[in-house]
Amino acid sequence: MRYQISGKQIDIGTALQSHVKSELNEVINKYAERPTDATVIFSKSGAEFVCEAVVHLSTGLTSQAKGHAHEIYASFDSACQKMEKQLRRYKRRLKDHHRDRSQPVEVSGAASYILASENESEGIEPDSLQPIIVAEMEHNIPSLSVGEAVMQMELAGAPVLVFKNEASRSVSVVYRRDDGNIGWIDAASA
Repeated sequence: MRYQISGKQIDIGTALQSHVKSELNEVINKYAERPTDATVIFSKSGAEFVCEAVVHLSTGLTSQAKGHAHEIYASFDSACQKMEKQLRRYKRRLKDHHRDRSQPVEVSGAASYILASENESEGIEPDSLQPIIVAEMEHNIPSLSVGEAVMQMELAGAPVLVFKNEASRSVSVVYRRDDGNIGWIDAASA
């Protein structure tokens, strides 16, 4: 497994890197089969250290966790515990999906835009009804079953996930509702 351990304006020593590799390797090998790579980024936010960990699994699914603490090792331990909880919760489903899938998750490219909020242009009449594009990025849209999409959304800690439904081959969306349930929008049934 490949590790990328770095810090945003923080020097990461070899002791911290070896601690991250050993702890993360132990958690991942316990709950997930054949992870491909892990990215761990440390940063400082005020008086706290922040650790963001992302692990890509061989099935194409991704697990993410974020930890905060006043010490850098404690911030990693917090993120590692959150990731372990996610992987433990989905261990059986991760392994079951891996057996059914002979190829990794297929992904398609898509454009993503960030639009300026109305607060930034207060008191100014817009020249046109077109929104102002602040940033443009590329994203991958995975081809998943609905169950895999819900699992991926939970693993990533995201409020919404856009995916290509393997059954209908159309674009679908799963999202967390205000009542705590999961909503599913299927464009094929419209």
